[in-house]
Amino acid sequence: MKIQRRNKANPEFSLAAMTDVILLMLIFFMITSSAANQSAIDVKLPKAGAVEDNIPNPLTVSIKPDGTYFVDDNPVTRDQLESVIVSKLTDQTNRSFTIRADENTMHKDVVFVMEIAEKNKFNIAIATVKDK
Repeated sequence: MKIQRRNKANPEFSLAAMTDVILLMLIFFMITSSAANQSAIDVKLPKAGAVEDNIPNPLTVSIKPDGTYFVDDNPVTRDQLESVIVSKLTDQTNRSFTIRADENTMHKDVVFVMEIAEKNKFNIAIATVKDK
């Protein structure tokens, strides 16, 4: 006498649920990554006529009009600035950083940061806003 099982497991796997989860994760990471590049330091960037899309840099140096420096939103003294930049960029493959200087910042403060980049062979980008 042959006994047959009534409840056989269905070996098919539905990918619909997994596709939904992956799509939601993709949307989440795209939104959070675009918001992660925003700096909390309030500086009025100078305007530029021809602005191309920039490549995001791993480090941002912000300079306020009063001459205070910030590295990734953390205040840094003028004496410590070079050592902080060098220590943060030593392990990076993209050895570059962005200078975000207020439009009223003294030229000497921006040149000081540019000299650090030149001395250590770092590439720099200067942040501007598109002129409308």
